[in-house]
Amino acid sequence: MNKGELIDKIAENANVTKKDADALLTATLEVILETVAAGDKVTLVGFGTFEARDRQAREGRNPSTGKPIQIPATRVPAFSAGKVFKEKVLEKA
Repeated sequence: MNKGELIDKIAENANVTKKDADALLTATLEVILETVAAGDKVTLVGFGTFEARDRQAREGRNPSTGKPIQIPATRVPAFSAGKVFKEKVLEKA
């Protein structure tokens, strides 16, 4: 499902126009992006948690030469699925 299809489903389920659904989805995603970028968590009970995680510096290998390289520490976005989300996926498997 792409963003356009998601907007169509939101509009249908919430009985709003596609324009309103697009505005709501865009605003929601912007708030999540801004909050996580600021270092805070966004928790949607049952759905999951969006957060930034720190990765430590580590040694890796160049795949073409096999030589060791240093991979710097970094901060990455992460999502952890909530219990309800996990259960819903399991029942469809």
